[in-house]
Amino acid sequence: MSEDHCCRGENEIAIIGMSCRFPGAKNIDAFWKNLRDGVESVSFFSDEELKSAGVSPELLENPNYVKAAPMLDDVDLFDAHFFEYAPKSVIAMDPQHRLFLECCWESLENAGYSVENYSGSIGVYAGAGGNMTSYLMAYKDRLKGAPGGVQHIGTDKDFLTTRVSFKLNLTGPSVTGAVSLFPPHWSRFIWDVKVF
Repeated sequence: MSEDHCCRGENEIAIIGMSCRFPGAKNIDAFWKNLRDGVESVSFFSDEELKSAGVSPELLENPNYVKAAPMLDDVDLFDAHFFEYAPKSVIAMDPQHRLFLECCWESLENAGYSVENYSGSIGVYAGAGGNMTSYLMAYKDRLKGAPGGVQHIGTDKDFLTTRVSFKLNLTGPSVTGAVSLFPPHWSRFIWDVKVF
C-alpha cells in the first residue's frame, strides 16, 4: 500500500472557505491578483509623512532606517455593533483579534455556510503571536478604569480562537497554536483527541 493511499480517507479535511487581509489586498481575490501581477504591496514613506507620524529626526537620518512598511487598509473600520461589542471593549481588543474575527466571518460567507443552519461542528485553528503590549501602551489613556482582565482577554493570543468560536457560535474545536503555519491536517488529529 502506498503512503499516499494510507493517508487518505477518514483523516481528510476540506478547506472550503478562505479570507485574508494583506497589504494591498482586502480579500483573497485581490491577494491572488497581486501575486499574479507581481504587485509591490509595501508602502514607502517620505520624511514628512514619517515626521508627522512621530518618527524622530535622528532616526530618519540613520542610514539603516527603512522608510517602508506593510500597511493594512481599513483596520479602523471594525463593525463593533455587528459583532455585538461595546465600543470600550473594542478599544481594549488587539487589532489582530478584530481582523481575525472579521476574516473568520468572511470565510464562512465565502464557503456559503450559515452557522444557524449548519448542523455539523465548525472548528477554529489559528496561529498567533504574543500580546500586543505596544498596542496597549499606545492606547493606555483610553483604557483607564478598565479591569486588567478586560485588557488581558482583549489582547492575549490564547483567546484568539475561543473569541471567534463564542462570537460566531461555532461548536467545534477551538485551538490556538504557535505562530508558525498551523498545518491544516493537524485539525483532524486535534479533533480525535478525547478529553476525559
